[in-house]
Amino acid sequence: MSPFKLVIPARYGSTRLPGKPLLDLGGKPMVVRVAERAMLSGADEVLVATDHPEVLAAAERHGLRAMLTRADHASGTDRLGEVVAAAGWSDETIVVNVQGDEPLVDPALIAQTAAQLEHSGAEIATVAHPLVEAADFFNPNIVKLVCGASGDALYFSRAPIPYARDHFAREGGGETLPAKMPAYRHVGLYAYRARFLRIYSALAPSPLESLEALEQLRALWHGFRISVAISDHLPAAGVDTPEDARRVQQWFKKV
Repeated sequence: MSPFKLVIPARYGSTRLPGKPLLDLGGKPMVVRVAERAMLSGADEVLVATDHPEVLAAAERHGLRAMLTRADHASGTDRLGEVVAAAGWSDETIVVNVQGDEPLVDPALIAQTAAQLEHSGAEIATVAHPLVEAADFFNPNIVKLVCGASGDALYFSRAPIPYARDHFAREGGGETLPAKMPAYRHVGLYAYRARFLRIYSALAPSPLESLEALEQLRALWHGFRISVAISDHLPAAGVDTPEDARRVQQWFKKV
């Protein structure tokens, strides 16, 4: 596999968890925990991209390379566009986006995402995992996706897609999923070529992106391919809510 860069966009502001990148996890800020996992992926460079001086300082105190970016980016992918421009990486450089609220991210999934980009020829690569629990399927905080025959994504949504109309009508609710239904949870990892990040940053945000609050829909809206690798590895839950924060803090107390 070709070498790749890894960028962790770490936005300070969060409606539910202000200052989330600095959340203490076993004596280290969450953004540092994410970077430690990312370094195990085989990336030849790991960089934290943040909009806040305190996050920058915390990353640098722990020996990480970090960059202060603008605070007005619409998404983490837009933030990566600024990083690519500043770093001067060549157009063919593979860049993986690992979100700053994934302190238990699987390094193998990161490497799989980078490999998927290289093998597919798509503008973006990402990962999905089969969904088996109906509660997860109907949970708007878990992003679902559907793919076409090529393995490229057709759509991502917080809604339950694909919707098995006849099954749910017979059942009278959503307590189980049909056998062999192609239901997948999106794992929030992305790989791109540096040239595409320059293109993405210049694209107008799409209506669907705004409605679903899903940045990847901008690429689909404008006609770009997103290749999806299906992984058997159950993804670790990220930190989106105070309840998530307490759960992950308890996990780090035990290790």
